[in-house]
Amino acid sequence: MSEQVSEQVSGVSLRPPRHRVDPRAVSWWTVQWLILLVPVAAAGAAAYWVLTERPPWLGVVTAAFVAGCLALAVGAPRAYYRTERWEVTDEAVYTRKGWITHTWQVAPMSRIQRIDTARGPVQRLFGLADVKVTTASSAGAVTIAALDHRLAADLAERLTTRTQATPGDAT
Repeated sequence: MSEQVSEQVSGVSLRPPRHRVDPRAVSWWTVQWLILLVPVAAAGAAAYWVLTERPPWLGVVTAAFVAGCLALAVGAPRAYYRTERWEVTDEAVYTRKGWITHTWQVAPMSRIQRIDTARGPVQRLFGLADVKVTTASSAGAVTIAALDHRLAADLAERLTTRTQATPGDAT
């Protein structure tokens, strides 16, 4: 999908959000994928070595599985980085995510009820944080992931100030 393409929804033009997540997110996501997939790949390789009879074709399948796990752990974060976008305007907070299906989330300022920041232990190692914007929607919160932790704190403060100044009942 071209970045210049805009979508028309109820008379409002949706364009791709302007901002990418912090580039350090690629390293953070890679570590997360490795934490998940290295044990899976190791279990596959161990299962192969436990077998008393190891046909050659099974060795090839096992090697392909291990290589696929590692390729996914390295490639997925880079693909995700290219698709993850966010932006905050005077009217709304919006994000776009997704590799195959692009998912847009828009939270009007007048509907925002709560703004949180979160930093997990691995995120802290990379200096990153998430901003979670909760609304009265049943669709759930809008999360802007993998921002520089100082930018996340400033954004949360700016959103809090902006939502307090926005008329509306946040429901």
